[in-house]
Amino acid sequence: MTLRLDPDTHAALKARAEVEGRSMQEVVRAAIVEYMDRHARTEALGRILDEEVPRYADALRRLGE
Repeated sequence: MTLRLDPDTHAALKARAEVEGRSMQEVVRAAIVEYMDRHARTEALGRILDEEVPRYADALRRLGE
């Protein structure tokens, strides 16, 4: 895989990697893992809400009154 970055993003990534004492590849890999984990949790929460909110819709409506 090839990742092409604009010059400003490349410079920021290089600076971040230097501050953290890691390679740019390590920083990018960690960012991708974090992104994937965050979106997996968001999707799981959405599925749970889609299943559970209708189940308790009447109780939620009554609480809102």
